[in-house]
Amino acid sequence: MSVPHPVLRVALLGSPNSGKSALFNQLTGATQKIANYAGVTVERKSGWLKGSQGTIELIDLPGLYSLEQPRTPDEAITAQFLIGQIGNESPPDRVVVVLDVTHIKRQLKLLAYVQQVHPSVLVALNMMDRTQPYSERIDGPVLARITGCEVVETIAIQPGGAVALGERLLTDAASHRTRVRAAAQTAQSNQDPSLGLGAHAEDAKRVYERWIAALNLDQNVPMTRSERVDAWVLHPILGPIILAAVLFFTFQAVFSWAQPFMHLISAAMAWLGDALTAVLPTGPIQSLLVNGILAGAGTVLLFLPQILILFAFIIILEDSGYLPRAAFLLDRLMSGVGLSGRAFIPLLSSFACAIPGILATRTIPDARDRQITILIAPLMTCSARLPVYALLIGAFIPNTQLTSWGINLQGLVLFLLYTAGIAGAFAVAWLLSRFRRASATQALQMELPSYHWPLWRHLVLGLWQRTQIFVNRVGGTILLLMVVVWFLSSFPSPPPDATRPAIEYSLAGRLGEAVLPIFKPVGFGWQIVVALIPGLAAREVVVGVLGTVYALSGSATEITSSLAPMIAQSWSVPTALALLAWYVYAPQCLSTLAVVRRETASWRMTAFLAGYQFVLAYAAAWATFNLASQWWIAR
Repeated sequence: MSVPHPVLRVALLGSPNSGKSALFNQLTGATQKIANYAGVTVERKSGWLKGSQGTIELIDLPGLYSLEQPRTPDEAITAQFLIGQIGNESPPDRVVVVLDVTHIKRQLKLLAYVQQVHPSVLVALNMMDRTQPYSERIDGPVLARITGCEVVETIAIQPGGAVALGERLLTDAASHRTRVRAAAQTAQSNQDPSLGLGAHAEDAKRVYERWIAALNLDQNVPMTRSERVDAWVLHPILGPIILAAVLFFTFQAVFSWAQPFMHLISAAMAWLGDALTAVLPTGPIQSLLVNGILAGAGTVLLFLPQILILFAFIIILEDSGYLPRAAFLLDRLMSGVGLSGRAFIPLLSSFACAIPGILATRTIPDARDRQITILIAPLMTCSARLPVYALLIGAFIPNTQLTSWGINLQGLVLFLLYTAGIAGAFAVAWLLSRFRRASATQALQMELPSYHWPLWRHLVLGLWQRTQIFVNRVGGTILLLMVVVWFLSSFPSPPPDATRPAIEYSLAGRLGEAVLPIFKPVGFGWQIVVALIPGLAAREVVVGVLGTVYALSGSATEITSSLAPMIAQSWSVPTALALLAWYVYAPQCLSTLAVVRRETASWRMTAFLAGYQFVLAYAAAWATFNLASQWWIAR
């Protein structure tokens, strides 16, 4: 994307949950790009704000709590960037420090440090629509008078809530350009890169204490509504029970609420398949469209409602302010396996996809903890596994209501599968922590945002973005793999005297038979083996490949039916349970392994991750198949 040379370079800095990134998104819109800082793997996110005065480059720096003694790669890069000591990049011309007015007492310390090392600081006083826990309301003029900084009031979560900030930056761009850049260069020349911002600690502390006294924030304030709720939510006994109940309800909803929408998609796919069969003449084109693309990619698309319901709960819990509380609740449990609560957010992100979870480990200051978190993040049940779980649970687990108030067996099994993944990750973390250098446990430091009702606009936007990502994936990687699988499953044609289904004579059938001896001890048939191979590229492909394989090997009646009844007739229950156990610990997709290699700069660690997951998945599938077979015979 080509943009004009910026008049000013402005950095956005703030604590996590302060609304910094929301302001950045409002100001830059679709002009954003992501790249790495020179010589490091830490990413920089930049965008452009255009106006009549010129173009401003906005740089969204990683969220952080302190710059006094940088402990994480993100904090170190931010400190070096502010003083112009990273690569050939000059320091920013201005720094916008985003402060959450409901937590301003803690966040003013960050402003005090930044003000010591940069000559042009603008404060974005955010969350002005929320109730402040102070006897006297703090607004822009009051904060500007006390701190000596320019202050703009913002509401990041509302449309137009960043307009005033954008106008201030654009208005000041031309008049401040020469003065600001000269001052920034002077500040850069006076910095010792080995000290970061620590050299200014005493000065910043004195300034911070003066501000707190002037704003009357050193007085005791009454307990806020959020603090009253936290007395229950963060209770050492009730808190974990509430967390478990929330997660259990989420997985129940994934199956219960998605069924009507899945039936609609299934009916639409069946109608489209019948229409194509009626219009197109029998031949390769009809087979490709109906048996290849529609039976493959269409089968994956069937599970979109369940994925969206899962993400809806994640968005609601995040926007409401509950997820940081979950991190504190799990801090003690995670410390027992050699990790800190800081690993919670990366592990939570891995439930969507392991890639952002691995990237989020950059916020972990200890190198040992970061490496272990990277190695166990892929064991979290990512959304790509959900179509496989949903298919097998729907085919083999009866939809039995266990209680009169909505708990059903399918939702319980899904909850147990997610729990097994978490338990496996904690077990691996415990083992790894026994063999790696011990380090001092660092206290979990995290801002707890005030509770608030999630915005429906954010929820709808988040689900729409997730739908676009999923559909694009179905129409991209998955569609391409479905075409490849269809070709391998259709050619060569069977001999004239063939007595078995045509697919068994194809390249895919021969490949499955060749690899089958490895997986036969765990109960997998050649159809499953064929599906596992392209599943290395994307796990959702497994469902699509099975749809293609069984469409080509079934009768005309079976082709128009859904995949679940077909595999229910073809597989034994122990085989299905073994495949579920395999996918709890299944080896990562190639994209995740590439990210692990980039983040760790180690082929050995990447190979170790792929190897131990294969061994773990194989062992779990083998044990499950053999135990389930004995139970199945004895029943």
